[in-house]
Amino acid sequence: MPISKPAARLPVLREADAEASRQLNTLAGWRKVIDGPPAPPALSSRSAWQRMSVTERGLYDEERLDHHARMLTVATSFVEQTAICGRRLVLLNRHAISARRGLIVSGPAGTGKTIAITQLGRSHELLDRARHPHVTGRIPVVYVTVPPAATARMIATEFARFLGLPVRARSNITDIIEAVVGVCTDTRTGMVLVDELHNISLTSRHGAEVADTLKYFSERLAATFVYAGIDIAESGLLSGTRGAQIAGRFTLIPSRPFPCNSEWKGLVATMEDTLRLHDHRPGTLTSLDRFLHDHTGGMIGSLSHAIRGAAVDAILTGTEKITKKSLQTIPLDHTAHTTASLATKTTTPR
Repeated sequence: MPISKPAARLPVLREADAEASRQLNTLAGWRKVIDGPPAPPALSSRSAWQRMSVTERGLYDEERLDHHARMLTVATSFVEQTAICGRRLVLLNRHAISARRGLIVSGPAGTGKTIAITQLGRSHELLDRARHPHVTGRIPVVYVTVPPAATARMIATEFARFLGLPVRARSNITDIIEAVVGVCTDTRTGMVLVDELHNISLTSRHGAEVADTLKYFSERLAATFVYAGIDIAESGLLSGTRGAQIAGRFTLIPSRPFPCNSEWKGLVATMEDTLRLHDHRPGTLTSLDRFLHDHTGGMIGSLSHAIRGAAVDAILTGTEKITKKSLQTIPLDHTAHTTASLATKTTTPR
């Protein structure tokens, strides 16, 4: 395989730099998700790799580092369940005049909630594009996150920010909402994804106003609303008068840590197949599937972080492979440690 010239890799790296500055909660960033990640870099032959100059090796490694830094999306059973339920609700809401049904994805941190709803939104937008191939200017999906200590104006501003609408200091919430509704109506928005819903507290005045604002948006827009957040059912968001309104209209899909079963092993194998390391022996990670489950507590987010982090270290240190020891050196989140510790206590005989 010929050695890639440094100049040939520069456009790829420039694209990676541009992508890093985009976010899901902007229209440009969302469309980047729809287009999908670039193709994985080709792994050079060992002889070509060894003949690379310092500059060529640096650019080659940087391309591989960027590849491993990406969050891999895996079609898990949870993602598929979310997609099927979401698609069903979109169809049932198609001719609804009011009281449209919605979806809530709820569970512990690191269990793939954001991945599930973004994949649902992506499939919805791709279907919309297929149905209207020659129509421009449509915005089938809106994605917003609920800021910490959000107010009604803040959540309305998040909608406006996604759409690229200017929000001036003197703009009141009514002006913002009307502008958002007008654009969403004109661009045929059919799905609204609201992430980080746990940042709403119905016990506070501002939290209650945020919930009312989201409800108002759902009444004004001919769209299916999809919420995601940490342990929504236990947070109090589904209790009381406002909570009862949400609970009565929304289907709840719980996300949980993965059990150590064939699907878990498949997840590990899928992630291992994406590695671009010169000395990694295929099958190493699948042989460590039980260790990885114990190590991460069955959290898909922690599994991805551990494998991607170990791959990055393998390139930076020049070892070019992932081992059990290198996986253990990657610091994980506290939730994964806690879940893994509880699992160990449960399974260890006294």
